[in-house]
Amino acid sequence: MPLRLASVTPDDMQLILASSSPYRRELLARLGLPFTWQSPAIDETRKANEEPEALVKRLAYEKAYAVWHEHQQTWVIGADQLVRCGNVLLGKSGSREKAFTQLQAMQGKTVELLNGLCLLAPKGMAQVELVSYHVVLRSLSEAEIRRYIDKEQPFDCAGSLRAEGLGICLIERMEGEDPNAIIGLPLIRLSAMLRTAGFSLP
Repeated sequence: MPLRLASVTPDDMQLILASSSPYRRELLARLGLPFTWQSPAIDETRKANEEPEALVKRLAYEKAYAVWHEHQQTWVIGADQLVRCGNVLLGKSGSREKAFTQLQAMQGKTVELLNGLCLLAPKGMAQVELVSYHVVLRSLSEAEIRRYIDKEQPFDCAGSLRAEGLGICLIERMEGEDPNAIIGLPLIRLSAMLRTAGFSLP
C-alpha cells in the first residue's frame, strides 16, 4: 500500500505512523513533527496463553515492523489498544450488535485500556512500552447505549468507546497518566520515546 504523505521530513529523521486510524493521525499531528502513514498488514490473533499486556506490546511491534520492513531507513511508530473488562478482552466491535453487547457489559464498571506503543529505528532497534489507562463508565440504560451507537457508530474503536466523540458522555471519570491513551496513542510516553531517539520536542 502506498504511503499517504502528510508533509516532507529530513532524510535522516523520516517518521511513519503504522496505522490506518484517523484518530491516531490527529493525535500525532499535535506534536508538530512531519510524518507519513501506512496501514500495516498483520495477523492480530492472540497466541495461546498470551497475557493481554504482552499481546498489545507484540502487536504494536509487529505493526511497526510490517511497515519498517518496506521502509528500513525510517523511524516507525506502531500502536495497539485493547479494553479489559474484568477478565474479558474487548477489541473493535465491527457491528452494531457486538457494540451493544460490549457497552452493556462495560456500563457501570471500571475498565482498563491497554496500549502497546513501539518506536522502531532505522537500524531495527525498538523501544516498546505499555501504557495503561482506566475509565469508569456510568450506569447506562439500553436506550442510552442504543442512542449512542446510532449516532456515533463506534465499530472501529476498542470496546466501542469513542471518547473523542459522544463516548465521552458515557464516562463518569478517567484515571491515568495520559488522557490521549483512551484514543489509542499515548502522546506523553511517545514524546519521551521520540526525544530519546533524537527528535526535537517541542
